[in-house]
Amino acid sequence: MTDHTQSLLREALSLSEQERADLVAELLVSLEGPADRDGAAVERAWGDELERRARRVLAGASHGEAWTHLRDRVRGALTDG
Repeated sequence: MTDHTQSLLREALSLSEQERADLVAELLVSLEGPADRDGAAVERAWGDELERRARRVLAGASHGEAWTHLRDRVRGALTDG
């Protein structure tokens, strides 16, 4: 990290929790591509993904997972990670 970056970090860490959260959100948005900032594009992408998954289930290519099994896997990953 450069001296300038370290100085910015020290300054950012002196902000309130809400100000730091706002700053992080803005920094993350700045790293996204133009399509990521376009809510309509994101909505279309999720719609396409849902359709793809539904077609796989209807074709018998995917059977999904029981919620209880998935929940246990997520909990395990969170406690292990």
